This record gives sequence, structure tokens and C-alpha cells, in this order.
Amino acid sequence: MATVATPGLGGKTEAHDPHESYLAEKGLKSWLFTLDHKRIGIMYLIGVLAAFLLGGILALLVRLELFTAGRTIMTAEQYNKVFSMHGIVMVFLFIIPAVPGALGNIFLPIQLGTKDVAFPRLNLTSFYVWVLGAVFGLYTMIHGGVDTGWTFYTPYSSKFTNTSVIPMLTAAFILGFSSILTGVNFIATVHTMRAPGMSWKRLPLFIWALYATSIIQVLATPVLAITLFLLIFERAFGLGIFDPSMGGDPVLFQHFFWFYSHPAVYIMIVPGMGVISEIICTFSRRAPFGYFFIAMSSLGLALLGFLVWGHHMFVAGMSEYSTMVFSALTFLVGIPSGVKVFNWVTTLYKGSISLKSPMLYALGFIFLFTIGGLTGLFLAMLAVDVHLHDTYFVVAHFHYVMVGGTVIAFVGGLHYWWPKFTGKMYNEGMARAAFALVFIGFNVTFLSQFVLGSRGMPRRYYDYLPEFQSLHQVSTIGSWILGLGFLVMLVMFIQSLQQGKDAPRNPWGSAALEWQTPTPIPFHNFVDQPVITRGPYDYHLATEAELDEGYAPGERPADADD
Repeated sequence: MATVATPGLGGKTEAHDPHESYLAEKGLKSWLFTLDHKRIGIMYLIGVLAAFLLGGILALLVRLELFTAGRTIMTAEQYNKVFSMHGIVMVFLFIIPAVPGALGNIFLPIQLGTKDVAFPRLNLTSFYVWVLGAVFGLYTMIHGGVDTGWTFYTPYSSKFTNTSVIPMLTAAFILGFSSILTGVNFIATVHTMRAPGMSWKRLPLFIWALYATSIIQVLATPVLAITLFLLIFERAFGLGIFDPSMGGDPVLFQHFFWFYSHPAVYIMIVPGMGVISEIICTFSRRAPFGYFFIAMSSLGLALLGFLVWGHHMFVAGMSEYSTMVFSALTFLVGIPSGVKVFNWVTTLYKGSISLKSPMLYALGFIFLFTIGGLTGLFLAMLAVDVHLHDTYFVVAHFHYVMVGGTVIAFVGGLHYWWPKFTGKMYNEGMARAAFALVFIGFNVTFLSQFVLGSRGMPRRYYDYLPEFQSLHQVSTIGSWILGLGFLVMLVMFIQSLQQGKDAPRNPWGSAALEWQTPTPIPFHNFVDQPVITRGPYDYHLATEAELDEGYAPGERPADADD
């Protein structure tokens, strides 16, 4: 029997049957010291899902407290800590690493037709750096948490709060290095390890999205690291960097922070857009309309994302000329996103559409992200932003982009690739029920917040006027529906692992490369080195064997043609 030799972590050579599944090796040690990108991706997946659970529980606590005016379940000080930790956990521990760290790690090498990433040890290191950052974050929560919000605005964070700011800043500082290492690895892999015939024009759109995201990670994240490092020094040693009482400039912190954090929005959303491109092409059985424009719009978002940070600071005292420039650039950055939405919808036109659960999430993404993007234009207008700034309108806009966009795309991608990396199918009925609850719950939660914000309800407030209570209660009830949807989804995936039917090689009938390898995925991804002769969406060039969904006679699900 043929074997393939690969170097282990300690430099020893390990032999693997090329047909052997990457899940075949058992034992905790085989996971903790693995260099296999798929196993590292699954460890990332477990980690980010745990962070999502924690952040979701904190969000439900925030909404429960706001169900009535005055105190409901916690004090004002506790509320400030809970909503701050919700934002920090969701942004730094979940949304930023979710798609690149989990789905990207598992499928980027397979989509490129190679056996691993360029630097496997660096890949494992990036995961453990993420774990170290998460440990610092959990330590901070146990020892009092922080009440600064996820933005750590000065001078409050550097001088006035008595919460555990330095450990939390250290956690975010460490997590940034994980992001940088992942970005460097992905860029090197895309440039140097593509299979024979895998030209730039044949790259899957998911790869283009991860490539653009990696560029942002490598260029923008060091700015955040320096900013947090300076803030740690100011708080620890009393240096006058951002504190105006010591000659510092608090607006300088905002410039530094948002110079990273607005590109970070695209670190979060661009990989999700790549996931949606894959799902739409597969479930409409069509090549994407305007492949080149979708690919280049990812790079366009990466470039323009560095130029629009000032729209977060329209009321911070910038000059009127600066605000005019940033306003214009903010409108400009909507063009690449609009290109994607237009091309997705055009791809659907006259497509052979199958409304499987991954496609439902893709369609939900288009609807929700469009609302998030269009409401961002309101905030780009100077006169309107003065009224809406720091209100619940901003909260709703942000969540329509981040949750309605990134989280929905991540969940859609999880449904889409679940059969491939687990080897198990899930219950389609439960998946559709979970989608319905998530979609309805999300809109009930956050559409009401647009109204709250337009009526002047400030964000981050512990208490509010009685006139706002009915809308807050609607939003809180929506959060319960949303939480129920994710609970149904969790039960479905656990049931799939325990009782799910074995997945065929290509359950969705996709023409993409990752569906041409056996299920579960072999240790080295492919039995033989693939040679690429067509693009991932060239259904007219794909053979019947490549598109075969792999069901034996009589095993095809009853709803397979839905």
C-alpha cells in the first residue's frame, strides 16, 4: 500500500496512507501537536464557537437588563462590564478569527490543490497565540472585567476606571499577533503553493477574499498593537500620550484605533463575502456573473478600508475639510460592496437554484447585509450623523453588517462545508427551522433599534425614558428568538456528529475542487496531486463524475431537489 511521508512536529518522519482520513489518528496528543491544517482549523472552530457562546450569553444578559427601565437584573456598574465584555469577546475572540481561522484554515489549501499551508508550524503557533490571548481575556473577566467598551477610549481607560484594563489590553495585543501570523501564512500559501494549472484567474472567490483579508491583517493589525502598547504604558507608568491632563491627546487614540478598526470591519466581512460567493455559485449551478469584478472588489475593499476611518470621528472635533473628505470616501467604499451584491443577484438570475439550508443563509446574507450597507450611508452624511451618532441606530447598523453579514456567512459556510470536513450529513428540516428562527429573531431584535436610534435613544445607556420601553422590549424578545435559533442549530450539529448519515463525496453537486476529494478528507487532502484544467465554477466543462453527488441508488434524500 502506498504511503506518503511527512515531517512531524519534532522533526520525525511520519507515514500516512494517502487514502486515510485526517480524522483516523486518535488521541489528544495527535490534536494538540498536529501540523495538519484541517485539525488546526477544527481547533479554531471549537475555540471561536465557545467564544460565540460566551459572547451570546452576555448579549442576552444585556437585552434582559434593558427589558424594563431602571434595574432589572444588574446594577449600572455590572451592566457596563457586561456590554463591554460582550463587544470584546465577539470582536476579538470570535468575529475576526472565525472565518479565516476555522473555515479558511480547513479549506484554503484544499481549494488551492495543495496538501497544507506554507508554514504548518507557524499555523499551529497562531492558534496557540489565539488561545493565550483568550486565556488573558478570561482571566480579566474572572477578575472584575472592564467597563470601557470594546474601543477602550481614553482618557477613561487610561486613568479613571478601576477595572482590569491592562490584562484586557494585553489579551487584545496578543490576539493581534495570531491574526498577523495567519495573514502571513495565507499570503505565502496563495503565492507559492497553488496546484499545477491553478492560475490567478482560476482561484475560487473564497481564496480571493481570504487573500484580501490577509493583506489587511498584515498591514493594519500592527497599528492596533502599537496603540494598545502605548495605552498600557500610559496607564501603568503615567506617561502623557493620550491623557490631556498630562499633555496627551485623546483624539490621537481615536485616530490610531479606528485606523485599525475600520479595516478590521473588512477583516470580518470580506471572508464572509467569499463564503457567500461559493454558496451562491454552487446552489444556482452557475459561474459567477463578473468573476473578475467580484475578485477585484475584495482587493478594492482592502484598499479603501484604510482610507475611511475618520467617519467614526465626525463629532470628535476634526476640521470641516477632513470630515468632508472622509464623508466622500465613505460613500466611495460602498461601491465594491455594491458590485458584489449586484453580481450575486445577477448570478442567481436564470440559475438552477436549490434552496438548501446553506443557500437560505446566503439569501439571508444578501438581504441583511444590504440593509447594513445602506444604513451606513446615513452615517456617512455629516448632518445626519450628528443626530444619529452614539445612538441605537449605530448599534443596529453595526449588527446588520457584523451579525447579519459575517455571522450569517460563517454559519452558512459551516452548513455548506460541514459534510466535507466531518463526513456526516445533518437534518435539513432542523437546519431550515434554525434559519427561520435566526432570521426572524435577528430582524425583530435590530430593526426596532433603528427606530430607537432615530428617536434619540443613546447607546450604552443603562437606563432610559419610559417612552423607549416598548421598543426595548420588542428588541429583547427578538434576542430570545435569535438565541433559540442558535440553540436549535447547536442541537442539530451535535445530533449530526452522533447519528448523522455518512456524507457522500459531493452532496451539493459542486464543481469546485474541494468537493472532488474523498469524504472525509484524506490526510494529505488528495490521493494524487491534482492538475487544474478548468475553473471552480465551470459547470459546462465539468464531467458527470465530478458533479456526481455520490448518493447510492435509493439513498438520495427526499428533499434533494428542493
